Amino acid sequence: MNKRDLQADTFRVEGGRPLAGVLTPSGSKNAALPILAATLLTDQEVILRNLPDIRDIKVMLELLETLGVSISRHGSGTVHICADILNPDSIDIDLCRAIRASILLAGPLVARTGTVRLPPPGGDVIGRRRLDTHFLALENMGAKVSFHGKCLAFSSEGLIGCSMLLDEPSVTATENAMMAACLADGETVLYNAACEPNVQDLARMLLSMGASIDGIGTNRMTINGNGGLLSGTEHTITPDHIEIGSFIGLAACCGGEVRITGVPADIVEPTMNGFSKLGITIRSEGRDILIDGSQELHVRPDKGGSIPTIYDAPWPGFSPDLTSTAVVVATQSFGTSLIFEKMFESRLFFVDKLIAMGAGIIQCDPHRVVVSGPSSLHGTNVISPDIRAGMALLTAALCAEGTSIIGNVHQIERGYQNIVERLGALGAVIERGPYGER
Repeated sequence: MNKRDLQADTFRVEGGRPLAGVLTPSGSKNAALPILAATLLTDQEVILRNLPDIRDIKVMLELLETLGVSISRHGSGTVHICADILNPDSIDIDLCRAIRASILLAGPLVARTGTVRLPPPGGDVIGRRRLDTHFLALENMGAKVSFHGKCLAFSSEGLIGCSMLLDEPSVTATENAMMAACLADGETVLYNAACEPNVQDLARMLLSMGASIDGIGTNRMTINGNGGLLSGTEHTITPDHIEIGSFIGLAACCGGEVRITGVPADIVEPTMNGFSKLGITIRSEGRDILIDGSQELHVRPDKGGSIPTIYDAPWPGFSPDLTSTAVVVATQSFGTSLIFEKMFESRLFFVDKLIAMGAGIIQCDPHRVVVSGPSSLHGTNVISPDIRAGMALLTAALCAEGTSIIGNVHQIERGYQNIVERLGALGAVIERGPYGER
């Protein structure tokens, strides 16, 4: 990012205005990234639609081009990709460090070319994000993994299918193992596999490329590989369930009525599993959901009047990417709740910024906060530490009284397409520019 971009890397937000209107979710970032990596499993053309126009996707496309992949863009959200020529030695190391999703290249490249070197991936600083599950999965199929200087080296003379128990239900490790298994020789069974909507979307895309996969949507997946490349395909990226959840929380906090269109039915209950405890109710109309922001939010206590816990869990549990937004919703809900972020020990460290805005929050430890609400938030200057905390801070700024300046907003834009324009259409007053101190 150049100096000019950094100077403009702020939002000026005028809070306290009701939001009303229609939001259409973008394509899923977390589905699009592994699907882009999966285009390396074939030397035929792949056409992808509904790609979100965000920074992480642009970086991944640039990464593929450094490998020799041919990419042409056809209007908004549509790309044609052909990986008929691959040179794993030409991969751009700096681009790999820019996004965590670069690790998703390991499985397809070692399966197809037999070798690849990658630096440790970048991404949000939200605590330790171990890669061991990726390494163990590929090693189980016969790959060798080692360190060469500051790079991870993957090599193989041919992957062999096997049964394996993933030591954690890691989303990206499941995706890496699944992609590698498609080109392995024989049957691979993944136990304790992740089954998030983005994993399912990748699996559906691989099926359309000729892969043999059973158990989609469960934690036991079976992939039958024949050692050969897959075929080309056309695929439309699924709507982003994290963006949908973020918008549900935002709409509930900001008044007015918001309609979110094209919502997959299977993501509603898992998403509302956490939000309903904070008093949010929604109305479904076909594939649309409506959120009445004028509803008074009340924390739903556990039986006997105990303080409820909203905690994240692997799908179909409440997504860890929505816990930051849940904290903000809790500040606007009558009652006391405990937010328990189990996965990442630094994700809740943004709550000091909410406290500065007037929130009643006690941080018990890196993983837990107690929130008492409702709080009348007021505008202030804050810095976005990561994608999801940044969106949570933007939600807080929109429901606060007065003006807030949010810095480091390229983090928000890594995960939310055209967020200023889309929320502006609902009545939000957000300006992007060089405001306040950085």
